[in-house]
Amino acid sequence: MAAVDERPSAKRWLPLEANPDIMNQFLCGLGLPAEEAECYDVYGLDDELLAMVPQPVLAVLFLYPLTAQSEEERRLQDNDKKEFSKNVYFMKQTVGNACGTIGLLHAVGNVTSEIKFQADSFFDKFYKSTANLDPQERAAFLENDKEMEVAHSVAASAGDTEATDDVNDHFICFTCVDGELYELDGGKSGPISHGASSPSSLLLSRRFNLLMCLFIFNLKQKDAAKVIKGMIQKNPESLNFNVIAFSKKA
Repeated sequence: MAAVDERPSAKRWLPLEANPDIMNQFLCGLGLPAEEAECYDVYGLDDELLAMVPQPVLAVLFLYPLTAQSEEERRLQDNDKKEFSKNVYFMKQTVGNACGTIGLLHAVGNVTSEIKFQADSFFDKFYKSTANLDPQERAAFLENDKEMEVAHSVAASAGDTEATDDVNDHFICFTCVDGELYELDGGKSGPISHGASSPSSLLLSRRFNLLMCLFIFNLKQKDAAKVIKGMIQKNPESLNFNVIAFSKKA
């Protein structure tokens, strides 16, 4: 949630709480019907707890504390730029504390072929308008979008914790595109590939499809969970971690 962009004149929003109920209201208000997809708490990264998460999972949001080590790793990753699929929807973060919203925009933006927006809704217009823009242009588009700023403010003010812009946590998104698991962080120069992953669904018979969805869900989640566990292990004294799944309704 903390500002990644350090320009003195950078716009700052109140941070979005890691609360699936608030996120779902936020997404629904922007044009994603609840019957299409919703956010859910992930209560742990063990197989038994992951199996409780509604599937198929389209993306995973991860909240973690910013530290000197995490910022150094970000700098090193930015210096080691690699190619990524042109089908990855990625945008930079130029608004302070907007990482929760950026994470949700990454989650939704990479599965637009699997979900349906309300016609003429914010999401419907936003993704059509930004489809051919580069990451920095998308950031500027968002920064100047008053409708999103108001919607974010309403959602940020609805949390259980006192709204303040003095935070030091950060949201990122994990999703699978073209067979690869990508880490999407608006504070970085581009997507980070974490290797091969699996699609979220297969078109098979109903019984076999259910079994395959469960298998694919666990495999994909284990890919993301492995990366997340590694990040948590680097900061074992902190309890300020949160994992949220963005799942398609069956």
